[in-house]
Amino acid sequence: MKEKPNLTYINALSGGDIEFEKKLINIIKKEFPIEKEIYFKNLKEKKYQEVAENVHKLKHKIIILGLENSYELAVTYENNLKEGSLDLKEDFQIILKSMTNFLNTL
Repeated sequence: MKEKPNLTYINALSGGDIEFEKKLINIIKKEFPIEKEIYFKNLKEKKYQEVAENVHKLKHKIIILGLENSYELAVTYENNLKEGSLDLKEDFQIILKSMTNFLNTL
């Protein structure tokens, strides 16, 4: 997966309002690690319906960070989880790692 997180969507959303961009980035930096931790906790406990809900919440952060293809993968992974399948788990976790690395650079 060559897609990299970016601020294109946030920049477009802000219309050049740097303060708005900073606030939105700070919210993401605060919420994302918590949401990711809950995802892994539920995954470990094999609570797949909750994991699907966690993926659903994380999808919004994925799209905000400009990861359109990753968003589509997350939609499919969420549906898989609802059916009790872990297909795409590794791919989704690569996305989470990419997002974590990116947010750590901001």
